[in-house]
Amino acid sequence: MSFIKKKFALVTLVYWVLLLYMVSALLWWFIALNNQNYAMASMRIADINKDDPAYLQKLAIIESSKQRKTTQYIGEGTTFFVLIVIGAVFVYRAARKQIKLSVQQQNFMMAITHELKTPIAITQLNLETLQKRKLEEIQQNKLIQNTIQEANRLNTLCNNILLAAQIDAGSLQANHQEINFSELLQTCVQDFTIRYPQRKFIVKIQNNIFMLGEELLLQMLANNLIDNALKYSPKDADIDIALKEANHQIQFSVADNGIGISADEKKKVFDKFYRTGDENTRMTKGTGLGLYLCKKIVETHKGYISVTDNLTQGTIFTASFTATNG
Repeated sequence: MSFIKKKFALVTLVYWVLLLYMVSALLWWFIALNNQNYAMASMRIADINKDDPAYLQKLAIIESSKQRKTTQYIGEGTTFFVLIVIGAVFVYRAARKQIKLSVQQQNFMMAITHELKTPIAITQLNLETLQKRKLEEIQQNKLIQNTIQEANRLNTLCNNILLAAQIDAGSLQANHQEINFSELLQTCVQDFTIRYPQRKFIVKIQNNIFMLGEELLLQMLANNLIDNALKYSPKDADIDIALKEANHQIQFSVADNGIGISADEKKKVFDKFYRTGDENTRMTKGTGLGLYLCKKIVETHKGYISVTDNLTQGTIFTASFTATNG
């Protein structure tokens, strides 16, 4: 990361050096032309015979021409200066954005490496334990359940990466059909209840809510929002999952009781690869794709997603859609 910071510092230094050079060159150009203008005017004035009856008139014409050229140089110089500043700002922002993207991609690669290695290592360890040791049935079931959980985690990660690639390539094609969102969400919650038996889920799902959508994408939406709530809340905290319909509007919300999200971060949480903190020190698992994909999935279904503060503590993510009659 220090290399990227040094690179950004170098880009900033080069930017200011070039900008100062161009401004200095522009200022030198203006002074040189204006001095030449004054010298030419002085020469023309010297050529006028002071006894000439039209002396004052000719002098006024020369002075007027001199002032007109000075004004012209100022106008041209100002225009060039504005263009140089605009161009320099544009280049600087583009370079800064590219470096920021490089940092995010580096964080993503570090995170994805960790996220891939961890479930594989746990699965390998569990299988080797089952192979080499004679365990009681309860212990075997616990290891098998843990292995299934890690396999599901790996599957979710692969699905997220694949979906992100399809979105970036513009090849995502959603086949919208009328689905029972209530049943889909109940299935997702039941799966999380099995995978995380120690966590408490408070579920308020209104029955028979239908909408037009892609079942797999909506399942990924639910999985990512619930998984996000589990990551960023204490193990003894409740996860509130709600689905309701009113006035042909469907609202699906997931609330946690974690540390919450600052106002500044609320503007960035749906950005691709965005994660708070440093990848070397961060304790929470993730790749920075989950909430980005949630937003894209919701937009694909012509809905919108928002993030607000939980009244007690933590954060609420709410996705809103248009309902169908079913």
